[in-house]
Amino acid sequence: MALTETAALEAGRDFIRDIVAADLAAGRHRSVVTRFPPEPNGYLHIGHAKSICLNFGIAEEFGGRCHLRFDDTNPTKEEQEYIDAIERDVRWLGFDWGGHLYHASDYFEQLYQWAEYLIREGKAYVDDQSPHDMRATRGTLTEPGTDSPYRERSVDENLDLFRRMRAGEFPNGARVLRAKIDMASGNINLRDPTLYRILHAKHPRTGTTWSIYPSYDFAHGQSDAIEQITHSICTLEFEDHRPLYDWFIANLPVPSQPHQYEFARLNLTYTVLSKRVLTGLVREGHVSGWDDPRMPTLAGLRRRGVPAAAIREFVKRIGVAKANSVVDFAMFEHAVREVLNRTSPRRMAVLRPLRVIIENYPEDKTETLEAANHPDDPGAGTRQVRFGREIFIERDDFMENPPKKFFRLAPGREVRLRYAYFITCREVVKDESGDVVELRCTYDPATRGGNAPDGRKVQATIHWVSASGSVPAEVRLYNHLFTRPEPNAADFAADLNPQSMEVLTDSRLEAALASDNIDAAVQFERQGYFYRDPDSTPGRLVFNRTVGLRDTWAKVANVA
Repeated sequence: MALTETAALEAGRDFIRDIVAADLAAGRHRSVVTRFPPEPNGYLHIGHAKSICLNFGIAEEFGGRCHLRFDDTNPTKEEQEYIDAIERDVRWLGFDWGGHLYHASDYFEQLYQWAEYLIREGKAYVDDQSPHDMRATRGTLTEPGTDSPYRERSVDENLDLFRRMRAGEFPNGARVLRAKIDMASGNINLRDPTLYRILHAKHPRTGTTWSIYPSYDFAHGQSDAIEQITHSICTLEFEDHRPLYDWFIANLPVPSQPHQYEFARLNLTYTVLSKRVLTGLVREGHVSGWDDPRMPTLAGLRRRGVPAAAIREFVKRIGVAKANSVVDFAMFEHAVREVLNRTSPRRMAVLRPLRVIIENYPEDKTETLEAANHPDDPGAGTRQVRFGREIFIERDDFMENPPKKFFRLAPGREVRLRYAYFITCREVVKDESGDVVELRCTYDPATRGGNAPDGRKVQATIHWVSASGSVPAEVRLYNHLFTRPEPNAADFAADLNPQSMEVLTDSRLEAALASDNIDAAVQFERQGYFYRDPDSTPGRLVFNRTVGLRDTWAKVANVA
């Protein structure tokens, strides 16, 4: 009996894995070969992570291999920076291609020879129409296209012109090589698509060797065939390209016959995964770069402190389907929290500090208190935190005139300092503007460790750092980059969130954070998960908020 989609996801199965399993069982393939084929014209984003996990995951699960292949057919948009970043991101996500790193440019000579083969077979021709005229004669979704006046050139003339195109005799855009398929086809992709265009541009790998470059559609399937790919997996926007993919495979003497399968791409609320938009965000200065922590790029998520394990877990949970849908960003944050809650050490940090003087604590005294590194993992051990007469608490943990359900510090009220003592607020000090700048408190020495020997209870426990045992830091709080759940990609700037980043310049952190060499997010107790930014220097710590503690998705999931 076939699994339902929900049951299949729970079993770690999906329709593509079912196809692979059936192909192996039927003997159609002896082993599985997949590939992840990015174009090196930008940085990878979380949508690519879904494809990476699928292609590498299937290869691993079925004992096959997955290639990393750069489809580098457009030198005007491709850079070595992007190539290096893509390799780095795939490795960071936890996958390795071993010795199977390839480039479409590795096959440029073979692709050229196959183009000549199509010309000799009468299935390709050189077209002199301008790009404008080609668009005008291509037709519409409801009307057929019109044959090019150059469609019936002789084989000899086409070969001569194509070879001269390769030799660099003509300027950019003067001519193209087109497949001769069917200008009346209901599928526009089959209306004599372009195979080669003239492009006098330096390629990152081949330099100026070539003056013509193959189209993505022509290079893609043939590269799969050369590499003996068994299952060519791509997203749904390429579904209409599959007949063209198959036409090339059927009409060329390729060494194998791969088949294309499509799955739904990842769409997230409050997020745009269009490479055009992401490039615009960077080039127009809306973000600081491809690795800005507000970006959905893998580089940005890594800089924000999102662990690779959380991305893999998120991709596993959303599964692989045939229909496009939009995933709530809160679901992604939930996966991040679950991983970080298990793995992140705890530290105390006061983001918006309010000074507290404990008046009955000796001025010349300091002491060290024991704090757990992880409350649910005794094996994580403990650390020492310094306590003294002067401390900082979170400004939001005090109210001078609190409402009925505010249980934290207020005049005359006693609270627990985590790992430390009970304190009571005795006096509020204000500046000339009437703003609270300092609290005068007393402590109960008998409550060391946070418990009262007489059994009395307090209604709140708050975190703190000592003035002498803390370090200053800049803390960056990130929110959604866009204000709408489904941003308008056509006018993305109109939906940008002006409050997408808040920078706190006077935060105080537990001193251990200055010496920790942990390359992972930590939990600031009662605040959220934070990651040290590369902007940090020995004298200036900078932390990015990865995600807050509040989990709206967990509430939604429980209600459902």
